[in-house]
Amino acid sequence: MEWIDLIGTIAFAISGAMVAGRKGMDIFGVNILAVVTATGGGVIRDLLLGNVPPVMFRYPIFVLVSVITANLVFLQLYRHKEMPHRLHQIYETGLFWFDTLGLAAFTVDGVFMGIRAGYGNNLFLIVFVGVITGIGGGIIRDLLAAKMPDVFVKHVYAVASIAGALVCALVWRCTPSVQMAAGSAETMIQAAEAGRGTFFSMAAGIAVTILLRFLAAHYRWNLPRVQEHTD
Repeated sequence: MEWIDLIGTIAFAISGAMVAGRKGMDIFGVNILAVVTATGGGVIRDLLLGNVPPVMFRYPIFVLVSVITANLVFLQLYRHKEMPHRLHQIYETGLFWFDTLGLAAFTVDGVFMGIRAGYGNNLFLIVFVGVITGIGGGIIRDLLAAKMPDVFVKHVYAVASIAGALVCALVWRCTPSVQMAAGSAETMIQAAEAGRGTFFSMAAGIAVTILLRFLAAHYRWNLPRVQEHTD
């Protein structure tokens, strides 16, 4: 779980810092937006599961990683204040992929935090926790940046997270359970199978989330919406 947390933290911190840079925020604003993007979904997740104080306060390493990442991004953006037009597409592509990677990593992280909290039999709960972990930080980021949250308007953002969380949870539930009869060869085999099942369920959830985001961006898929037309 730690490497999933780390990937999501770095990816979302980059995403938050890049949005802050686009909005012309100073270095303090860049750091704040990076931290809330990287940790906001996890805080909401922990409050839902009754896991208090939230992980970010008990293990501030994630905040530290977010701050270091944010400052590296700020230095890079500061060096290229006058961004050539050809670099704008690279910037947009980078923002998309870091946001997508963070979404995928935190979605499966949320699913497994729900499972570890003892709610593995409640499919709706663990999928919901996975989705809110994935999209929560991005929503807070966009609100602080005074923009419509991507989750409501852009490239089936939340739908990709829901699909990834559902696939992750279903694959995990199809793996054999581990019976703790200490020391037996059968238990060791079951533990290995369960470990592989956990890895495959994480990989499946991440892959589905990333694939849907890529396809939605490539083919410009969006959910139906109502737009008011005025004369």
